[in-house]
Amino acid sequence: MKKLSLLISIGIFLIAAVNFTDVSAQTAAAKPTKILIETDYGNLTAVLYNETPQHRDNFVKLIKQGWYNGSIFHRVINRFMIQGGGQGTQANDPGYTIPAEFNSKYFHKKGALAAARKPDQVNPKKASSGSQFYIVQGQILQDQQLDIFEKQTGKKISAERRKVYKTIGGTPHLDDDYTVFGEVISGLDVIDKIAAVQTAAGDRPVKDVKMKITVIK
Repeated sequence: MKKLSLLISIGIFLIAAVNFTDVSAQTAAAKPTKILIETDYGNLTAVLYNETPQHRDNFVKLIKQGWYNGSIFHRVINRFMIQGGGQGTQANDPGYTIPAEFNSKYFHKKGALAAARKPDQVNPKKASSGSQFYIVQGQILQDQQLDIFEKQTGKKISAERRKVYKTIGGTPHLDDDYTVFGEVISGLDVIDKIAAVQTAAGDRPVKDVKMKITVIK
């Protein structure tokens, strides 16, 4: 009888251990990937969303390959966004696209990290560039501006999004058309500094704004 009790106890312990391992694995998997974007204007810390796994995994792959090291923000528009991701000083990409991963939870608030893409005319499925991305600066909007936007586009802005656009700002006209796959959680002031640089033809900064991106472990 004692042997049976001992076996049952061991069995319960093993089940508990397996369950604990499963929970730990799930918890680890749920943690968002953090990245560091270093520039001469300061550093940006961002998280990549688990709900956009193809964009997350591709971005991490390119980071580990060193694709972004020494690359530039080649298109900068003040009060709108800063865009980069081509290898080196070119506005290129790896030669492939990523299927759109729209998620209603994520939108173009200030600091949103989103994938650039070709226009609808040649890209009706709204597939993302294999490497190019942009970070939203945008601007703070008032109810009247948001009301006009709704009337012009026929798109309804939820109360949650409206509150964010009225406090930290953003660019609502891009919502649900470009994949948002992460957000800046530290260094929003750096976005403002980069967005304010002098630009020339094609909205390219007169002086290259280089970056280095690493995964934070």
